[in-house]
Amino acid sequence: MKILYISGSFPEPNKGSTIYTDLAEALNEAGHEITVVVYEQSINKKKSEMKKERGFDVLRIVTGNYFNVGLFQKGLTSLIIPILMRMGINKYINNYLIDIILFEAPPVTNAGLIVWAKKKFKCQTYLMLKDIFPQNAVDLGIMKRNGLIFKYFEAMEKKMYKTADTIGCMSLANKQYLIKHNPFIIDKVELFPNTKKLNNSFKPSDKNIMRERYSISNEACIFVFGGNMGKPQYIDLLCATIKQCKNEENIFFLFIGSGTERFKLEQTINNNQIINAVVIESIPRNDYEQIIKECDIGLIVLDPRFTIPNFPSRILTFMEYAKPVLAATDKVTDIKDMIEEAQCGEWVWSGSIDSFISKIKEMAVSNDLPTKGSNGRRYIEENFTVNYSVEIIEKHLKQLSEVI
Repeated sequence: MKILYISGSFPEPNKGSTIYTDLAEALNEAGHEITVVVYEQSINKKKSEMKKERGFDVLRIVTGNYFNVGLFQKGLTSLIIPILMRMGINKYINNYLIDIILFEAPPVTNAGLIVWAKKKFKCQTYLMLKDIFPQNAVDLGIMKRNGLIFKYFEAMEKKMYKTADTIGCMSLANKQYLIKHNPFIIDKVELFPNTKKLNNSFKPSDKNIMRERYSISNEACIFVFGGNMGKPQYIDLLCATIKQCKNEENIFFLFIGSGTERFKLEQTINNNQIINAVVIESIPRNDYEQIIKECDIGLIVLDPRFTIPNFPSRILTFMEYAKPVLAATDKVTDIKDMIEEAQCGEWVWSGSIDSFISKIKEMAVSNDLPTKGSNGRRYIEENFTVNYSVEIIEKHLKQLSEVI
């Protein structure tokens, strides 16, 4: 079957892999003809082009800067993305035959683009919902619930839900929340968890490259936080934690990534002369995974004010490499239920700094870390491999072929 995948995050092969590239590659390997259309930041690319990547066509359309920028620029870019995407699709894949369109949200401003593409290609659409916007912005105090800006984005959100023939949610709590607040979509919502292609030849690292590079004691328990460092990730909690743990010789923190809140960690480390914490720029996927292999515990942090149930995909890498996790999140996410069911780590409410620090000190000297890590690896093998996502998509493709 022929699949058009409209994506907002699809790194080039030399820049590593994500859950999105894993899905596209798995669909291609399953024999489907897939074309990816991704909006590209102008900071990374100057000219739109289509070429073969990972064995299939990838059309990169330069639209403007969206990630790691201020709210005004982010908002402006989100408004022009659909316009430039239409122009690019018309130019490069105008005559393609498409059976189904896969797309992600956010941004909800792509609703009009999907309506247009659905009519143009006369096909079904599948929304892979990764965040619930604009409510998440309200939770974080970025937007007023009854303001004009909120109402505009809410209208776009409803339009997007109506346009999608199927909506895939990351978790059960995510699905239940969506139906509760949008009862008109009850018949089109299903579970579509984050999944990834696993490294089946994985073995625990016997190297100490990272410890040597950053002068980390062999006796220290290394906590790693990787990925975006924005407002949802509640960097304030991490800043408070490293200040209170600055004299703990058996604890070390590694923060890897970028984002609008990254500077807070850097300032905290510099202003308080903290020597057991390091912030590292975004690095290639292979280097990141080597660091994960050498670390002891993976950190998941979310703002305690969230009323929407998030399910961060970064937990998958920790589980893949058999690392126990410590999650500090809001109370509505069901990631805490998954951690308990899998017995792969610990959870605390992110609104309690003392509880988080107490759990860090407790896990740093725990003898159960290898067991919890192994439990996580087994759980991801049973529940979160990319083949599961392919099976869900193929179920819909089969239904389409039967109709045809």
